[in-house]
Amino acid sequence: MFLSEEGGLPPLDPKAVSAWRSSKAKDTYGPIVELVEKQQEIARKTGIPTSYPGALAITNKSAQDGEATQSLALMPSGIPGHQLPQSSANVSAVGIPGYATGGPTNNNNTQTLVSRKAPAMPKPQWHPPWKLCRVISGHIGWVRCVAVDPTNEWFCTGSADRVIKIWDLASGKLKLSLTGHVSTVRALQVSPRHPYLFSAGEDRQVKCWDLEYNKVIRHYHGHLSAVYSMALHPTIDVLVTCGRDSTARVWDMRTKANIHTLTGHTNTVASVVCQAAEPQIITSSHDSTIRLWDLAAGKSMATLTNHKKSVRAVAMHPNLYMFASASPDNIKQWKCPEGKFIQNLSGHNAILNCLAINADNVMVSGADNGSLHFWDFKTGYNFQRSQAPVQPGSMDSEAGVFAMTFDHSGSRLITTEADKTIKIYKEDDEANEETHPINWKPDLLKRRRY
Repeated sequence: MFLSEEGGLPPLDPKAVSAWRSSKAKDTYGPIVELVEKQQEIARKTGIPTSYPGALAITNKSAQDGEATQSLALMPSGIPGHQLPQSSANVSAVGIPGYATGGPTNNNNTQTLVSRKAPAMPKPQWHPPWKLCRVISGHIGWVRCVAVDPTNEWFCTGSADRVIKIWDLASGKLKLSLTGHVSTVRALQVSPRHPYLFSAGEDRQVKCWDLEYNKVIRHYHGHLSAVYSMALHPTIDVLVTCGRDSTARVWDMRTKANIHTLTGHTNTVASVVCQAAEPQIITSSHDSTIRLWDLAAGKSMATLTNHKKSVRAVAMHPNLYMFASASPDNIKQWKCPEGKFIQNLSGHNAILNCLAINADNVMVSGADNGSLHFWDFKTGYNFQRSQAPVQPGSMDSEAGVFAMTFDHSGSRLITTEADKTIKIYKEDDEANEETHPINWKPDLLKRRRY
């Protein structure tokens, strides 16, 4: 019976459509329609065309008196080809906003159309492009973590071959190899105030190495599963580690005591960062949330649930009171201390493993497919995209950036990758704004959330 009408929509009711259109038009154009009708009525009574640029301001005084004569706000009478009619004794020429007679008149009985200024987009700062300047080989497994010495003379890397290697930053030569872990080394931190190197790995061990003797002097026992990230507090002798047991643990560096166990995440805690101001600890997790922690109370201050997928990396800005978080859906920027959302940086469509930010507002994101995206931190403009070249002899599928950091000068970027290499990038000295212009299209960019 209904075979011929299958898939067809019922016919629209013309009355409903006309009612909908009229209500929509009234809602959108109501105030303008009233103003135009008043102008047309005045034009009919006085014979003056209303096609002048500017606003016709209507005074209601003479309308209240029931007189036919009304005072108008017209352009100055010196317009070529137009004369005021002889009978317009009660028509007064008043200056229009934007003409030489003065600014806009703000009378109570005057209606004017004010042009609104379009929201301005901030122009991104120009940054020179980054280029690969050195590839360091030496590990025989995926290189999973990197940390730079506070003196900026050397850096250390940890790998799936269970070895921590220390390299000279200037020459790229191997200085030292430290063995002791029995599984992949996943996190490294060098203390800026002690001659200590901290390491953690998938063997659940957190070790403190004395760099004067190159020996392990402390173990921090407590994690129930692999440890994925760690951070040192900048002012207190405290170490924070996090991992696959869904917790972050706060350790007293000297007594090895587990001060707090920060629980609340429901999946692997992938990244942790520390800062001196509140919130002193920020963690991100595979449960797609970010938590800000009160270090004194050992409790969660806020939970940020904007991400839709695993948040594998969090990075603090070295100067601004802000941080960024990386997830496959978006990179998001947040303002401390309450974790106010600032903006999305979208376009890096891959599993993001790491983030790094330097003092020149350059932010870099590294992904599982070996892609690197360079961003202007303030405006979110993506000024460079590059693909890390795969080491000859390794499989093409082994393109993946696992960790990255800037050195303390911010002029070198060190990345550790799945092709068992360490790559060092630096800014291109020969580039300038003419050779690498900003491809900036403000009409395509998003509006800032301020």
